[in-house]
Amino acid sequence: MAEATTTAYESAASKDASGENFPVGSFLLPKRLRPHVAVFYAFARAADDIGDDPHLPADEKIRRLDAFEDVLLGRREPEPGLEKPWRIRQSLIQCGVTTDHCRDLLHAFKRDATYLRYKDWNDLRFGYCRLSASPVGRYLLDLHGEDRAGWPASDALCDALQVLNHLQDCQKDYRDLDRVYLPQDWMQANGVTVADLNRPALAPGMRRVIDLCLDATAGLMVEARRLPGLLKSKHLAMESAVIVRIADKLTGELRRRDPIATRVQLSKPQFLGCALRGIASVWF
Repeated sequence: MAEATTTAYESAASKDASGENFPVGSFLLPKRLRPHVAVFYAFARAADDIGDDPHLPADEKIRRLDAFEDVLLGRREPEPGLEKPWRIRQSLIQCGVTTDHCRDLLHAFKRDATYLRYKDWNDLRFGYCRLSASPVGRYLLDLHGEDRAGWPASDALCDALQVLNHLQDCQKDYRDLDRVYLPQDWMQANGVTVADLNRPALAPGMRRVIDLCLDATAGLMVEARRLPGLLKSKHLAMESAVIVRIADKLTGELRRRDPIATRVQLSKPQFLGCALRGIASVWF
């Protein structure tokens, strides 16, 4: 489920937190780095597709992701089906970026195969988002030669995007993969169970759980809004400023709309407005 964070933050996946598809290698990023971001995107998307395949048993998902990791680390030669980890390995060597971020993503997708419930917010954020979302921003900061002092703000933004994506897809994740990313302690305290995700609309208790997740996400966004101002790269600062606005706008939409009754995503005008305001906040 890295998709929320990969293309949106040029967040390593197919969709950003708004649910809209973005072109790989956002035009806001430096032209010389776009091919490397595209390779990272393709690697993350391929690995994520393995983890999210509803037809693969858990042990087969882990076996395939282990093969990705072996190629990534140079322990195995590439073969058909393993081209993407080989390409990202070459890209990382060329750019001098650690393999740690890609390894963390693979570990998150392996976790997805067997770890289907999260006991509380800390378990969700530090047990999962730390592996599935934070590495995307860290990779981009490293690729741009940014100071790692920006990691906490980047982590907050990427983790917020991941949680928002979980809320968007809470019913689909449960029905298709039996995954529930909502903190179980908040569900218990509000008198709901995973079965309530099968309803046609949010039960009152589930609405409260969603709002608690949004409150916690809003706390992350306080830190995340610092990110554009911490970055030396104007290109990456604009990209991150756009994503901050997307996350804030989507948070508002999820507060007023029901993600079970309808697909909650930003409209194209809303997305464009976020993009323009984000770019303007850095450019001027």
